[in-house]
Amino acid sequence: MSESKRDWKTYSQEGVFLRFIAQEDRKHKGSVIHDWLLMAAKKLGIPGGSAFHGIAGYGRHGILHEQHFFELTGLPVETRFVCSEEDAYKLLDLVEQEQLSLFYVMSPTRFGIAAVEKNDWLKALLPID
Repeated sequence: MSESKRDWKTYSQEGVFLRFIAQEDRKHKGSVIHDWLLMAAKKLGIPGGSAFHGIAGYGRHGILHEQHFFELTGLPVETRFVCSEEDAYKLLDLVEQEQLSLFYVMSPTRFGIAAVEKNDWLKALLPID
């Protein structure tokens, strides 16, 4: 295996990978949970997030939910954020303030933007209109 041309540790930053998992049909204040989480994170200044749909899953109640042709409720949705630990704590504080009982996983991670110098990340992350 050849040596890397770039010291990726220098061109990246430490943070956390924060994931919430909830049923797709669960709502809070009129919005499905993943939409509410994405909008809340955006208001807190977290630079990005995504929601992913599961095809099957079960949670703490042990009920298996699977995708069927005509029934698309109860399936798991994972909402993900890669951000600073401080931003993750802000979002978790808000979730708790809203009294949402949500399963989450927070893991240490390292992230960056390939082909962009670290000093230019903000320019590369500007919102696209």
